[in-house]
Amino acid sequence: MARNIAIKVARAEKDMTQKALAEAVGISRQTMNAIEQGEYNPTIKLCRSICRVLGKSLDDLFWEDENPE
Repeated sequence: MARNIAIKVARAEKDMTQKALAEAVGISRQTMNAIEQGEYNPTIKLCRSICRVLGKSLDDLFWEDENPE
């Protein structure tokens, strides 16, 4: 799994820390870090919660290129 830079960018746009986003969606900061690092594959329910808090779509935050770098 690739790193999820889109979540980090969206958090920065909202001036949110990993901890603040994690608390908003009901997970630990460590889990949020693992999602951003590509070490944890979140459920669709969790993906939707993250999108809702950040005001983004699933495609914006979780779309994976077919040809990763």
